[in-house]
Amino acid sequence: MGRRQVVQGLCAFALGIFAVSAFAGAEDPQIIARGKYLAVAADCAACHRGSAEHDAPYVGGYAIASPMGKIIASNITPAKETGIGNYNEQDFRRALTQGIRRDGQPLYPAMPYSAYQGLSDADLHALYRYFMVGVAPVERAVPATQLDFPFSWRYAILGWNWLFLKNTSTHAAGANERGRYLVDVLGHCSACHSPRNWMMAERGDRYLAGGEVGGWIAPNITSDPVSGIGGWSQTELVQYLRTGRNDKAQAAGGMAEAVEHSLRFLSDDDLTAIADWLKQTPPITTVRATKAAYQYQGGGVDRASGAALYAISCASCHRLDAKGAYDGHFPALRRNSTVGSEQANNLVMVILHGVKRQGENIQTWMPGFADSLDDRQVAELGNYVLQQFGNPAVKVTPAQVAQLRAGGEIPLLISLLPYLLWGGLLLVLLALGWLIQARRRRTR
Repeated sequence: MGRRQVVQGLCAFALGIFAVSAFAGAEDPQIIARGKYLAVAADCAACHRGSAEHDAPYVGGYAIASPMGKIIASNITPAKETGIGNYNEQDFRRALTQGIRRDGQPLYPAMPYSAYQGLSDADLHALYRYFMVGVAPVERAVPATQLDFPFSWRYAILGWNWLFLKNTSTHAAGANERGRYLVDVLGHCSACHSPRNWMMAERGDRYLAGGEVGGWIAPNITSDPVSGIGGWSQTELVQYLRTGRNDKAQAAGGMAEAVEHSLRFLSDDDLTAIADWLKQTPPITTVRATKAAYQYQGGGVDRASGAALYAISCASCHRLDAKGAYDGHFPALRRNSTVGSEQANNLVMVILHGVKRQGENIQTWMPGFADSLDDRQVAELGNYVLQQFGNPAVKVTPAQVAQLRAGGEIPLLISLLPYLLWGGLLLVLLALGWLIQARRRRTR
């Protein structure tokens, strides 16, 4: 090959590299922007935030309450030492869809990998590129999650995965694949809104029929007109997703966080797709009532002690007649799903912990009274509100308030675990005793 041909070849190679680089440069911002949107739709920031309000995004450290104890969210910035900067794309994919860290340790199911296993290859790639390039690396170690035995033994999760980690893309999407994908995969809505069995796995036969999360009730969001959201219009659903409120309900607890960190940023088309999907889900009846929660408006017995507590604690915002104020910023309590529900959990939890929610344009804040009202007073206040403005058939007891203050009902598995462990140890000791006795008989 002559010198001229060598020079031409090198020039061609350089031009090829330049063309590829130019193409990658043109494509990469689009992929990163898509990854950023997907991370928002997947609500990654709500869990992987810092422990302080103004921490950088995705630095971790936030303590996620679970029945097993507090799970500390990891740093998922591309920091090399304390984040995921050393993850290749296969490592990233394995963590999101199988719940396995780069070091081979299983992740706790607080990470919704059971839903994320339905992510498309293109979306996994876009998410990876965003977290590697679009997120600023922050070298900050977070405390290790410290759970009691046996939950501290992470490899037990592999058995749980073998039993319950199944493909989540089993609901027929029909013409609304985007809505199904947003609800079932990215939004992982069933993680809260579906009940769980005694092993704390989602019940597929009760899809979106409501569940309990740390004392809060994630309500039935099937198309049932009484138990679920079948009586909501598409416009009302979209408004609720975008702002956290409409004339029927207001978001608090984990749902307020979903609105603040995720749903308010989604496009109109995606919010409409979510609403369309929810409106066509199979209806599941979960209440005995004949009318929806937002249709109740009191009519029960007046309670003088509760009336005084209401006047002192609530009337300045919600007004004595409970009609609310400032164009719904302080919502009416009559015809309100929280006050009309057959389960008083959310009413009690709002009284205890208040509301903090950033909607599309408006920030909503209500103080909690956990430090100023005891269990008896919270029960009296709750019963007054239920009798006067909500579902008068529902009652709140001080014992119920105490349980919700402590984080809600303990799952059956957690309650039975000490007995299962001691029972298993007893069986092992009995088996060893039998083997020793059998060996002694053989040596006689």
